[in-house]
Amino acid sequence: MNDSLNKHQPVQQSRRDFLKSSTLAAGVAMAGSPFAIAQQNKRKFRVALIGCGGRGNGAINDHYEAVKFLNDKLNLGIEVELIATADWFKGKAEATGKRYGLPKEKCFGGADAYKKAIATDCDIVLMAQAPLFKPLHFETAIKAGKNVFFEKPVAVDPPGVRQVIAAGELAKKKGLRVVAGTQRRHDEGYNRRAREIKDGAYGRIMEGRVAWNMGAIFTNTPVKPTSPDQLISPWQIWVEMSGDHIVEQHVHNIDVANWYLDAHPISAGGFGDRAQRVAGNMYDFFSGDLEYPNGIHIHSMCRQVPGCWDWVGEGFTFEKSKPSNFKLSTPDPYEPVGYHRNPYVGEHAHLIYAILKEKELNEARNVAESTGSAILIRESAYSGLRTNWDAFYEDPSKEPDWYNLKMKPTAEDFETGDVVMLKDGDIRVAGKYRPNNYSPGA
Repeated sequence: MNDSLNKHQPVQQSRRDFLKSSTLAAGVAMAGSPFAIAQQNKRKFRVALIGCGGRGNGAINDHYEAVKFLNDKLNLGIEVELIATADWFKGKAEATGKRYGLPKEKCFGGADAYKKAIATDCDIVLMAQAPLFKPLHFETAIKAGKNVFFEKPVAVDPPGVRQVIAAGELAKKKGLRVVAGTQRRHDEGYNRRAREIKDGAYGRIMEGRVAWNMGAIFTNTPVKPTSPDQLISPWQIWVEMSGDHIVEQHVHNIDVANWYLDAHPISAGGFGDRAQRVAGNMYDFFSGDLEYPNGIHIHSMCRQVPGCWDWVGEGFTFEKSKPSNFKLSTPDPYEPVGYHRNPYVGEHAHLIYAILKEKELNEARNVAESTGSAILIRESAYSGLRTNWDAFYEDPSKEPDWYNLKMKPTAEDFETGDVVMLKDGDIRVAGKYRPNNYSPGA
C-alpha cells in the first residue's frame, strides 16, 4: 500500500508565478475551483497506532482507505502517514510498521509503548489494544492533545467507564475529535433509521431485542498463564482483559438500542453460564433484560457456542408504521461526506473530515455508556442480582462494592509488573459471586 494517497502532483513554480501575476478577477474565479479548494484544505495527518493485532492492522488500513475515499469524493488533497506503532509485543509493532515503511526506532514495544507513541507529533491516535488498557491510554492521549479513534469496548469495569466519560468531556474542552469503533453509527441505513425515529416516523419505541449469537471463536485450549504475555495474547478469553464477550462483542447491538432510545438503561437483570469453554474464564452465553426510562424493556442475548441457532441484529416494536409520505427533517450529520460502503472505513472518514473542518464529533460518552450497559448485564448474570445504573456509575455511596469494582490485573499493574495471574475455568458463580468476595487467580 502506498503511504501517500494524495492524488495531486506538486504545483510547478511557473504555475505559481502565473497565479501571482493573474488579475483579481481571475483570482476570484480560481478561488472557487476544485483545484484551489484542494490546495486550501491540503493537510498531512500523522497517525500513531496502539495495538498491532488483527483489528489494529485493520484500523490503519481503513484509515488510509478513508483518506482515499475523501479525496476521491471531495477532492480534498489530504494525505496520511503512519509515524509510530505500539504494542506489548515489539515484534508486532515492527511487523506493522514495516508494511508502511516505518523505521524500527518508531515501533515501540512493552508496557510503556503507548506513552512513546502518543508522545510523537501525531495528530491522531488509533487504539486497538485490549479493552482493559483503553481508559488509561485514552485519557493519556486526550491529555496530550490528540484526536482519537478507539475500538470498542472501551472499558471492562465501572471505574473504567467513568474514566472514559471524564476524558471524553476533557476532549470537548480541548476541541478534540473522538470516534469509536461502533461502526453502525457510521452506516447509512442505521443513520437513516435513527433520523426517522427522531422525527417521529414510528412514534415511540415500545420494546425490542438485540443479539449477537454465533459459533465459537478464539482459542478453546487451556492457557494456564504464567506470565503477562499469556494474558495479553490471547486477551479475548479473559474477563479481566476483554470484559467477557457480552462487553467485547455484543456491545455493538446494545449501542444501537441506546442510540435509538436516546438513553442508557436504568437497570438490568440477566443470567448466563459456561457450557463448552475450557480456556479462559468467560461465559458462553448471556440473556439480559435492560430497563430503560418510561418502562421500556429491551431483551439482550448473546452466545458463542457452535451448532446452535445464530442471529446478530436489532429489532424494535414501534407505536405505529411509518407513513408512506413521510419526509425527513433532521439533517444528515455526515453531509457532505456521506457514507462509505464499508462503515469500518466510514468511521475514519467522518473522523478525519471533522478534524479537517473543525466540526464537533465526540463519541466517547456514547461508547462508554454502551460498554457500561453491557457491564450492567454481565454483573447481574455473574451475581444473580439486579443491577442499577446509578449504583455503578453515578452514586458512590449507594452500592460502593459495585461502584468501585476494579478488574485485576489493572492497566497500571502491567506497567509496575504487579500482575495477578488468572486461571482457566475460574468463573463467577451466580448466587455466590459478589465483587467483594472474588479474588482472580486464587
